[in-house]
Formats: sequence, C-alpha cells, structure tokens
Amino acid sequence: MGAEEGVGRADAFTGELWKRWKRVRAQGVAQPLQLGLFRSDYMVHSPEDGEASLRQVEFNTISSSFGTLSERVAALHRYLCKSTGFYGSSSYLRDENFPANETTAGLAEGLATAHKAYQDPNSWILFVTQDNERNVFDQRWLEYELLEKHSIHVIRQTLGELAYSASVDPTTRTLRISTPNLPNTPIVEISTVYFRSGYTPTDYPTPTHYDTRFLLESSRAVQCPSIPLQLAGGKKVQEVLTKPRVLETFLSDAEPTAVAALRASWMEMWALDADGDAGVRRAREEHATLVLKPQREGGGNNVYKDAIPPFLDGLPPHEREAWIAMRLIATPRGLGNYLVRAGGGTEGAVKAEVISELGIFGWALFGGPDRKVEEKEVGWLVRTKGKDSNEGGVAAGFSVLDSIVLVD
Repeated sequence: MGAEEGVGRADAFTGELWKRWKRVRAQGVAQPLQLGLFRSDYMVHSPEDGEASLRQVEFNTISSSFGTLSERVAALHRYLCKSTGFYGSSSYLRDENFPANETTAGLAEGLATAHKAYQDPNSWILFVTQDNERNVFDQRWLEYELLEKHSIHVIRQTLGELAYSASVDPTTRTLRISTPNLPNTPIVEISTVYFRSGYTPTDYPTPTHYDTRFLLESSRAVQCPSIPLQLAGGKKVQEVLTKPRVLETFLSDAEPTAVAALRASWMEMWALDADGDAGVRRAREEHATLVLKPQREGGGNNVYKDAIPPFLDGLPPHEREAWIAMRLIATPRGLGNYLVRAGGGTEGAVKAEVISELGIFGWALFGGPDRKVEEKEVGWLVRTKGKDSNEGGVAAGFSVLDSIVLVD
C-alpha cells in the first residue's frame, strides 16, 4: 500500500500518513523500537441457528481509550455491592463475581517499559492530545500513575503546539520540547511519544500538522504508535488478514488449532473493490446484514444496513478501495436495562433492550535488533448501549461504561 496506490490513493488521510512514513524510511529509522497500547473489542455473536461465541469487532492500535475510567466504573460497582448488596436484587451480584480491573497500572507499565528502554531516566513522556480535549480525565490517571509509581514526568501538547515547541537534533535525532510554562525545565528530552490524537483527519487541519507528525516520527523517541503500527489497525488490514493463507504467514509457529480458533473469532468481510464490481453488488444485495467500514477510528464513521445502498450510489468508484463490508454480529436478544443520561436523574431513565461490547487491553514493545517482544494483557472495559444504536463510542455519546459480573 502506498500514497500513490491502494488505500493511500483512495483515502487522502491514509495517503498523507504513508507519505510521511516513506520519508522516515528514506532518511533512516532512528528508533526501531515501537510501543503499542492495544485494545481488542468483542461482542457476543448469537445467531438463531447457532451457538453463542465471542466475535472481534476491531483491533485498536492508536489512542485505545477508557481503560482508566473503566477501572473506576468497575471499582464503583464493587463498592456498591459491598455497601448495599444491590438490595438482594440478584444472586449473581456478589463480591466474588466482580473481577479485578487494574488497567491503569498495566497501561502505565507499558509506557514505563518503553521509557526505560530509551535509557535516559531524566527524559519525559509526551502525550500528544487533541485541541479542546474532551477525554482528559481518562488520560490524567495514566499521567498520575507514571509519576507516582514510576517517577516519570509527562508533558501534554497538541500537534499545533508541537509545530512550534518540538525540535529534533540532526545528529543524535533526540526529540526535545520547549516548555515556557515550566521555568525550572524550559526544555525536556522525550523518551516516548504517546498519541491520544492523530487518528482522524480533523487532527490534521493543515499540512503542517502532518509534517509535525513526521518530525516526531523521525526522532529516536519510541513512538506509541508509529505510523505503520497505526495503519496496521486499519479496517483494510483486518480484511486482508481474513483471506486464505494470509494469517498463517504471521503465525507460522502456531498450532493449526490456535490459528483456526483465531479465524473463528472474525466475522465475514470483503473489500468493496473486490473482483471489479462484484464486491459492491454483493454489498447491495446483502446490505441488511452488513456494516461498511472506512479506515477510521473514533466512532461515527460506519454505514449500516438500509443506509448502505444510497451510500454506494454516491461513492465514487476510485474510493471503493478505502472501504470494506463486514457481516454484522448477531447480538443476544431480550437483554433489558435502564439507560440514564447525565443530569436526567431517575425520572429520565429509559427502559431499553441493550447490548454490550468487551474490550481487552494489552501492550507490546517490539522492533529491536534482537527481535525480542515484551507484551502483556493488562485489563478490560465494557461498553453498553441501546440495541438500536449502531455506533459504540463513549466519547461520541453512543454508549456508557459498564463492568463485568461473572456467572456460572
């Protein structure tokens, strides 16, 4: 895939990122290590004619959010169980059925591991955030954990701010950030760049923002994620992995049963540009059971069911390469709960049929000359929404954070 071909040609956002990565490769990659803070999302697939199973919705490689806030929600529910017993409303609501959730410590451990690998204890970690950040509280808990448990300082800046404050030494490739608001440390060296933005075109309103991303990537700071790792989380990559014998090239040492189990967790999907017009024709014919996905993160970008045919009518043929069709997960039916909007109180509660999505967090540090991979599964989140809502984003207002109760 490149900026002049494939998805990069059909999708300007992907193409701009890919062009910057090609420039980094051309001048030489200064830091081979890469850090990923990942979240793999699943829903229960319960077709009428089959057994229930967990199926993957997507694999997030950038700005995998709500780990720390999910931990707080789980702690809230455990506290309510201890203090009220939920008034005996269910025999399942017992303390031992609420699993531990220590996602904050786990994600901070991943960032601290990358920081340690950089081998300068006086360096800082950079959080690249969005303008007018709405998800700041989820990020602050990681900042507090890094300082209190690992003695690592964090600086938060947007891509717009970094266009003026960031510099890379042409000889050592060291990334430094000017901090005029911190008189005792007017310039700090960065060990790790953690992106909580940069995953949507609106984060790059000008070419300068893309060039700033290139500047960060050209340094010897560990990127979380690097541009290629971010793009590896794209829906097109997810679709390509489902093709025969592709997954096996990456899991050549795995047991065939393990590979089969992984494949079984995926829903059927295909490229809209597959076999000429065949991919689009099939999407039209089977639209009632499909979702169309572009190369985007953050929610609000997909096209569902009856909206698919008119969307395809207006989709230029050259843009088909940037979209995939995915079979919808058949979620369980008849699960009811009350949904309450902030400020609505109990009088504003609406009884509705709901579905939930499970996210599993983990981190991996890889890419060094010894090809060693450090990785760990570190926690989970649950999001619940009304069954009629297609999207699942919490920050976008489609769902709420929830927690797990284990049952026999």
